[in-house]
Amino acid sequence: MVMLPYAPWLAIFVPAIGAILSPLLNKISERVMNYLEVFFSFAAAASALSMIPDVLSGNVIINGVKHGIPFDWQIPWLLNIKAGVLIDPLSVFMANIAADIGFLIMFYSLEYMREDPCKMRYWFFMNFFISSMVLLVLSDNFLQLYIGWEGVGLCSYALIGFWYRDEKKHWLGIYPPSHCGMKAFVTTRVGDVGLLAAMLIIYLYSGTFNFMELQRNFQWLGQLTSAGLLTLTTLLLFLGPIGKSAQFPLHVWLPEAMAGPTTVSALIHAATMVKAGVYLVARVSLIFYAAYVSHALAFEAIQPFFLTVAWIGGFTAFLAGSIAMVSRQLKKVLAYSTVSQIGYMMLALGVGGLAFEASKEFVAGYSAGVFHLMSHAIFKALLFLGAGAVLHATETIYMDEMGGIKGKMPITFTVMLIGALSLSGIPPFAGFWSKETIFHACYLTNHIPLLIVAAVTAAFTFFYSIRMIGMTFLGEESEHVKELEKEGHHIRDPSPIMWVPLIVLAFFTLIGGAFQPFLQGFFSPVLPHVEITSLPTFATETFTSPTFIVTIIVLVLGGVPAYFLYVSRTASPLELIKKSTILKGLYTFLWNRWYINSFYYKVFVYGVIGLSRLIFRTLEYEIDQFNYFIADVGKWFSNVFRRIQTGVLSWNMILILLGFLFIVFYWVLG
Repeated sequence: MVMLPYAPWLAIFVPAIGAILSPLLNKISERVMNYLEVFFSFAAAASALSMIPDVLSGNVIINGVKHGIPFDWQIPWLLNIKAGVLIDPLSVFMANIAADIGFLIMFYSLEYMREDPCKMRYWFFMNFFISSMVLLVLSDNFLQLYIGWEGVGLCSYALIGFWYRDEKKHWLGIYPPSHCGMKAFVTTRVGDVGLLAAMLIIYLYSGTFNFMELQRNFQWLGQLTSAGLLTLTTLLLFLGPIGKSAQFPLHVWLPEAMAGPTTVSALIHAATMVKAGVYLVARVSLIFYAAYVSHALAFEAIQPFFLTVAWIGGFTAFLAGSIAMVSRQLKKVLAYSTVSQIGYMMLALGVGGLAFEASKEFVAGYSAGVFHLMSHAIFKALLFLGAGAVLHATETIYMDEMGGIKGKMPITFTVMLIGALSLSGIPPFAGFWSKETIFHACYLTNHIPLLIVAAVTAAFTFFYSIRMIGMTFLGEESEHVKELEKEGHHIRDPSPIMWVPLIVLAFFTLIGGAFQPFLQGFFSPVLPHVEITSLPTFATETFTSPTFIVTIIVLVLGGVPAYFLYVSRTASPLELIKKSTILKGLYTFLWNRWYINSFYYKVFVYGVIGLSRLIFRTLEYEIDQFNYFIADVGKWFSNVFRRIQTGVLSWNMILILLGFLFIVFYWVLG
C-alpha cells in the first residue's frame, strides 16, 4: 500500500492548478510554462498510478486508519457541504486511463504544438480537461460527477474550436473549426439535459446523490418502480452517455470534433472523454446489479435499460464502421472508428446487464466492456498521435494526397500498423483479446443477433484499417507528396519527443492481452463470483471458443478485398464503383453518412432558421404592425390631450378641482 498522501485529490487538483497558473507561467517564460504544464500532468499520472496497489490489496490506509475497498472518502468543504471521492477498481482504473494517457499526450504536445502562437490557451484547457475528467471518474456522487461532466464538455468545445479564427488551412472539409466546436457543444447538451433530469428524479426519490448510498439503500428503486418512472429515468440517464460518447442518434458531432489539434483528438475524442459515457453505464450497472442480488429490483424492471444500451451500442458500431470505409480524411476514419468501438463497449455492458440472472455472464459482459475500454484507449491514442505525425509531415488531411511514405516515416508506419492491427482484432494485439471477450460475452448470454452485428462490424473494421494504412503509407507517392519534395519539404519521422510516446503506446498495445486476467483480479472487489484465470488459461479459452471461428471468418471477409484494393492494388476501387450501379449507390449512401447528418441540418439547423424567417414574415410582422397601431393610438391621444394643457395656472387649478370632485362623487356613489 503505497498510495501517495491524498493521491485522488492530487490527481484532481494538481492539473487544475497547472491550468490556473498557465497565464502567470507564460508571463515568466514560454519555455518554463511548456515544461511545467507537462509536469503537472505527470504529477496527476503519478498520483493515479499510486492508487493501484491499494486497490489490489483491498485496503486504503489514511492517517494510520485502514479502510476497505470500495472506500468513500469525504472531506468538509464549504457551508457543511462535503466533497467526496470513491476509491474502487472502476474509478481508479478510469483515473489512470485519463491521467496516464493524458501525460503521454501532453509530452507529445511539446513538439507538436511548438510553433503554435496560442500555447498558453492550449495548456490551460488540456490540463483543465485532465482535472475535470479525473474529477468525473473519482467522484462519489452524481452532483460532483456532473460538474466534471460539464467541465470536460467545456474543454472539448474550446479545443475543437481551438483555431477559432477559422483560417482555411484549419477547415475540416466544408466546416470551419468554430462551427465544429459549436456543433459538438449543442449536440452533447441534448444528452446532458437528459442526464440532469435523471439525476434530479433519482435525488427526489432517494434524497441523495451518493453512489454508495444508492447502492446500499434500494427504497428509491422501489418507489420509482411503483411510480412507473424507472424505465423513463434509466433511459434519460442513458441519454447523457449517448451524447458524451457519440452514440446514435447523437453521434454526428464526433467526426467534426477532428477540427481541433490532433493531440486533442487523441486525448479527448479517442482515449478519455468519449469513454465518460461508458464509465457512467458501468457505474450504474453495479448499482442495479447490487439491487437485483438483494431482491430489491426485478430483472424485468431494468431489462429495457440494458436492452437499449446493447442495441444502441451494436447499431452505432455497425453504422459508424460502415461510414469509415469510404472516408477520405485520415482523422475522420479514426473518428468513425472511435464511435464504432465505443458502440462495442456499450454492447458488452448491455449484454452483461441482460445476464443479471447468471452472475458469470454478467461478469463476462462487464469485464469485456471495461477491458475493451482500456485496450481501445491505448491503441486509439497511438493511432491518433501517429496520424498527427503524418499530418504534420504531409501538410494534408486527405489520405488520397498521401501514399508512398512508408520508407520516409518507418517509425510512424510501424507504430500505426501495430495500432491498426490491434483495432482490427488481429492476434496477439490488445484489440484482439478485448474484442474476442465481447464476442464471447454475446455468445455466453445467447444474444446471437448482437453477435452477428458485432461480427459484421469487425469485418468493416479490418477493411477500413487496411485501407487507411494502404492509402496513407503504401503505393506510389501522390502528386501532393511529390510537390512537397520538390519544394524542399522532406517528409520524415518526427523528433524523439513525438515518437517516444508512440513507442510506449505501441508497447502496451503489443502486451495488452496480458492485462485481461489482471483486470479480473483488479475488479474482483466489485464483481461477484470472479474466477481469476492465468494468462495461458485465458488464451486457451479464447482460441477454443466458437466465437474465434467467427472472428477468423469476418477477418477474411474484411481483409481480403481490402488487401487487393489498397495493398496489392490488383483492382481499382473507383473503377469498381463506376461499373456497378449497386456499389455506386451504396458508396453514395455511405459517403453521405446515411443522410443522418444532412437530415439533422435540414430539420434542426436550416429548418429552424426557415421557421424563424417564416414567423418573422407572418406572425411577427403582424405583431409588429399591432405595436405600431398601439403607438399611433397613443400618439393621437397625447395630441388630443395636449390641447387642454394651456399653461394658464387658473385653468389648471379648475381642472384639478374638477378631477377631485369626480373622485369624491365616485367614492360617495360607491
